[in-house]
Amino acid sequence: MKKITESDSKYDGLEKMSVKELLNHINTEDKTVANCVESIIPQIEKLVEVIVQKVSSGGRLFYIGAGTSGRLGIVDASECPPTFGVPHDMVIGLIAGGDNAIRKAVEFTEDNLDLGWSDLLEYNVDSNDVVIGIAASGTTPYVIGALNNCQKNNIITGCIVSNSESPIASVSNYPIEIIVGPEFVTGSTRMKAGTAQKLILNMISTSLMIKLKRIQGNKMVDMQLSNNKLVERGVKMIMEKLNIDKVKAQKLLKKFGSVRIVIDKFNG
Repeated sequence: MKKITESDSKYDGLEKMSVKELLNHINTEDKTVANCVESIIPQIEKLVEVIVQKVSSGGRLFYIGAGTSGRLGIVDASECPPTFGVPHDMVIGLIAGGDNAIRKAVEFTEDNLDLGWSDLLEYNVDSNDVVIGIAASGTTPYVIGALNNCQKNNIITGCIVSNSESPIASVSNYPIEIIVGPEFVTGSTRMKAGTAQKLILNMISTSLMIKLKRIQGNKMVDMQLSNNKLVERGVKMIMEKLNIDKVKAQKLLKKFGSVRIVIDKFNG
């Protein structure tokens, strides 16, 4: 297996470049990522279809990874409850080294072949769930072990990797291989590979929630009203949908505590 993620950057002498040159070159590389994602939408579609089926039937979605990959999974999972009003245990992000590793690297935990599966077992993972391994290299033992054991237990697996024909893809029912090429800083997969992971995770979770009917039209009617900005957004939604003034919309939202409940109760 050739590790494209470890290939030398197309640029050299970075320390001699001006700030403007650095920013322009980084941006040039970043602009290629969206096109790479577009080219593998069919792979993403297959995975999302099966996730929708499983979660609609009461299953859960797990993201599992190490380092940047694990952090991105946690970010996506943690944003689902406030954005879409779903339970915190519907989409779950796991990282090698546990929550401490979110802020500070926990050395060598990603090299443990058994730890990923052990972390999943703490959540009683079963065949109703879907587990997505995230690893730019496609070779992280923490993820390989987790997905391998999932397959042994009839749990559907997917992955997001940035090298072809990787060990992680080999233990994934629905592999997503997003080949973004060499990084601007050689081997720094938090850059283009990380950006690609974030874009794909956005696509997976957002399309899942839309298919679960957590969006009405194009509005987040199930969002948690956890700050003034979101309350104001909710009031505006109600005003537009019910064609009422702001004061009345505010009173209804305060009374019922949910944009969806207000709209369903008073719309027509």
